[in-house]
Amino acid sequence: MDDLCTLPGLPPHTELIDGSLVFAGPQRYLHSTVIDLPATGLRRTVPGTMKIVREMTVVLDRRNGPEPDIRVVRAEAVTGGEQTHCAVAVAVADVRPAAEVVSPDAGARDHDTRPHKYAAAGIPHFWLAEMSGSDHHPVVRTCELDPLTQAYALTGTHRDRLKLDVPYDIGITTEALDAL
Repeated sequence: MDDLCTLPGLPPHTELIDGSLVFAGPQRYLHSTVIDLPATGLRRTVPGTMKIVREMTVVLDRRNGPEPDIRVVRAEAVTGGEQTHCAVAVAVADVRPAAEVVSPDAGARDHDTRPHKYAAAGIPHFWLAEMSGSDHHPVVRTCELDPLTQAYALTGTHRDRLKLDVPYDIGITTEALDAL
């Protein structure tokens, strides 16, 4: 993990998964916009003791530093605008939730690898957003960590409206995508 923080010249959004560097493909506009939707909703609803962090590495252990598209962290972990992911000292148990927007080039990592890693690290909530159907309509699946199995259990599938009260009271509609 230290290498990820100190290697010069790494491309943006480089992750460490099982000790290997993983490079992200070019981000699509739709991916960025779908990230904005829950991030904007969360910014309006999370308590002042929490902050929304986009596309920055979370250190899970020495061999894993994935980059959730969105995560909510304790506000005191964010110390300034020049802070890098390596300086964000956050206990993974304080990440609520970690969220991924499925990318065409990272589908297996977004569906399988990252949720497994987040669950094993003890992140209590996970959201997965992806485009569905011929109209590419966003679908968000929300999950909660089952303490017995240490795996995520599906708590909801949201198509037109993301309405939750755990871990935060949030209500946003997919119509808001047009405003972004």
